[in-house]
Amino acid sequence: MRGIFLGFALGVALLPLCAQANFTFQNVIDLAKERAAKPYQPPSEIPKFMRELGFHDYQNIRFDPAKSLWRDNNSQFNVMFLSPGLFYGHPVAMNVIDAQGVHPVPYQKSYFRFEDPELEKRVPPDLGFAGFKLTFPFFEPDIANQFLVFAGASYFRGVGKHNAWGISARGVAINTGLPSGEEFPSFVEFWLERPKPEAKSVTFYGLLDGKSLSGAYRFVVTPGEQTSMQVRAVLFPRGAVALLGVAPLTSMFYYGENTSRPVGEWRGEVHDSDGLLIRDGASAEWLWRPLLNPTNLQMDYFHTENLRGFGLLQRDSHFTHYQDLGARYELRPSAWVEPLGDWGKGQVVLVQLPTPNETNDNVVAFWTPAAKIDKPGQMLFDYRIRFGGPDLVQEPLGRSLNTFVGDGNRVGGGNEEGAYRLIVDFAGGPLQEVSAEAPVVGKVTALEGGELIEQFVEYNEPLQAWRLSILARPAKGRPLSLRAFLSEGERTLTETWTYRLPPENDILPEAK
Repeated sequence: MRGIFLGFALGVALLPLCAQANFTFQNVIDLAKERAAKPYQPPSEIPKFMRELGFHDYQNIRFDPAKSLWRDNNSQFNVMFLSPGLFYGHPVAMNVIDAQGVHPVPYQKSYFRFEDPELEKRVPPDLGFAGFKLTFPFFEPDIANQFLVFAGASYFRGVGKHNAWGISARGVAINTGLPSGEEFPSFVEFWLERPKPEAKSVTFYGLLDGKSLSGAYRFVVTPGEQTSMQVRAVLFPRGAVALLGVAPLTSMFYYGENTSRPVGEWRGEVHDSDGLLIRDGASAEWLWRPLLNPTNLQMDYFHTENLRGFGLLQRDSHFTHYQDLGARYELRPSAWVEPLGDWGKGQVVLVQLPTPNETNDNVVAFWTPAAKIDKPGQMLFDYRIRFGGPDLVQEPLGRSLNTFVGDGNRVGGGNEEGAYRLIVDFAGGPLQEVSAEAPVVGKVTALEGGELIEQFVEYNEPLQAWRLSILARPAKGRPLSLRAFLSEGERTLTETWTYRLPPENDILPEAK
């Protein structure tokens, strides 16, 4: 496992990464290692009345931007803090690193504006912070735009210059989707390097702790059209971990073009992400999996020999497909994870949970190593996360634009009972060079005992794309599982589209 387990000993020298006040990343690594050598102690909880605040009551506690950290040194980066309460049940220690040394940031109620004066009286003077937001002037030099938020367990969210808030990332995922139940390690302390006024990037460190492991993180963040985060994570398992999720991404998919519309919904689609993209270096394959809102928990495993990237993308950026002026789903960011170095053999895991509405994040994607984690040790992961628009990933092949799924036994779909009609539109990449009369063909494979009844390709002139039409029937009681791509002769023109529709779905009446 080159660059990951390293014999469960960190096999590369971790050089000092912060020259200020002799504070280095090694300090955080030492703290994480020390914690992992002891039984886990959960962080202290905030008062019960704060944990039981309603959503609107919590929203009425607002940080005063005039109290932002670094506002006094003409830095383009400012830091705003979040109050504990509601979902944020424990305080997170905050520190600043500057030329004078490392300094804790003390909590002060005056940093916040309370709409409810009675609540303000009850808040203790040492409540602490729940997390922080980073700001940067994207559009006007005097207007600070929020682009990164760390709050709640190990969650953080980022946006590019033209995005609205959507997808989340995490420091780590533990046993996500397993019957044993998921663990949620938390960042318990941060150290933020004070940037120079002209700095375009900001560096900070995080200490993570949980029942199964502790970890030290270094983040170097550069905001812009795409917001880029270079991450170094050093993890210390306390013992066996059944399913370790590295660089996890969390999103929401309620319904889309490849599902039925829930009764009473007027919007065409509702989702933060519409698909999972994977690039494996060993096979040189780019794989696209449209997302679902399944009836039951669904977990898919995609084998990788040398992962070069994976991400949850929001490819559909047309407002007319959503028609939601409030949520602006067409502006939700895509997120792409790129390993820096060889992580070795493993799997990208896609977890999809059923959700009755758009308020629940029900999709998780992460990478997990093939080797078992069955004892204490040390692991290193270097990677980059980028948040931005649908063109975030410069994929060289044609990509899937649309996936439509319907009954294969009705007018326009076919006359095969129990079959499904699937329509996939591809565009971009080498397809831009292919004439509308070219002999483009579909390479379609039915898996898990399914039957491929027919498939054909035609040029889709209105979209200037190529349309693959598939009629397929799953084996009785089995999911419909398909793989497909377009080619011309021996030349591969597109990414590999893959689809897995569970037997219990909302497409065919008998499948409900």
